[in-house]
Amino acid sequence: MEHHQELYKRAVLWEGESGGAVQCRLCAWRCRIPLGQTGRCRVRKNINGVLVSLNYDKLCAANPDPIEKKPLFHFQPGSKSFSIAAPGCNFQCVFCQNWQISQMPQNDLIEGTYYSPKAIVDAAVRSHCSSIAYTYTEPTVFMELCAETAQLAKQMGLANVFVSNGFLSPEAIEFVRPWLDGINIDLKAFTEEFYRDLCKARLEPVKEAIRMIARQTDIWMEITTLVIPGKNDSDEELRAIAEFIAREASVDVPWHVSRFYPQYRMEDRAATPQKTLERAYDIGRQAGLRYVYIGNIPGIRAESTYCYSCGVLLIDRVGFTVKSNIIEDGTCPQCGAVIAGFGL
Repeated sequence: MEHHQELYKRAVLWEGESGGAVQCRLCAWRCRIPLGQTGRCRVRKNINGVLVSLNYDKLCAANPDPIEKKPLFHFQPGSKSFSIAAPGCNFQCVFCQNWQISQMPQNDLIEGTYYSPKAIVDAAVRSHCSSIAYTYTEPTVFMELCAETAQLAKQMGLANVFVSNGFLSPEAIEFVRPWLDGINIDLKAFTEEFYRDLCKARLEPVKEAIRMIARQTDIWMEITTLVIPGKNDSDEELRAIAEFIAREASVDVPWHVSRFYPQYRMEDRAATPQKTLERAYDIGRQAGLRYVYIGNIPGIRAESTYCYSCGVLLIDRVGFTVKSNIIEDGTCPQCGAVIAGFGL
């Protein structure tokens, strides 16, 4: 067993403790991991006092996607993003849309295929992508692969984006700062009960990460809330989320309110009614947010971008397709208002 750890990738952001235990500092759980054990994510293991990544070389998805699918609407609109994932997550959401891969690891035998960071970047360039997205599962828990791939991507002129549950530690936010250009964070609800009961997680660290990214980094951020009937769809909760984004992040942060479809362990609930999402849209606008979008209902007016100042249609979207984009140098051509974003 002495050479076992050489089979694995040494993890980032941890320190050794007495008795061979390690303290992981990657996410807000800050797991203390005894010898031979894994953290809550089940993909980082203490082998002989060294924390290793079990999923570094286990890609379970690699394909080009419209950037709008992330969803990122103010980030290189109309471009393609090469999307990769490795198995694992530090949450256990009962409504997970990618549970087959996020909840896969039950032991050390994680399924997946090895692609080197260079192979990933080459594939992105070959498929005419403008960015690489670390998505589908939780990028925080395959941070080693993210970091190596992203640094190479930057050298090739590609941007990097995370689609995340926002449970990163402050140390992890500092770690990604040099190479992460954009992030979409799932702000799943605004009560600790929801996070505890439905995600096996906590709300407060997500709020802290959103604040830190907004105030202390240049990372472009958008926020998504999957609106689940009877769980997080009250006017009070939606207003609390919208006001938090406006006050603690920025009125320029786009808020995506997304339609829930029954799946995984939540097949007992109906899909979100359109009128609920339209109500969320109105609440977001009333809170002062400049860009609110309704997701998972293709063809609805609220998936396009309008100027917050004069109301002109700037980016016309249907589903994940950009039909037209008249933004010029980040401004509205009609009134000159600055439209926030990255590579608009």
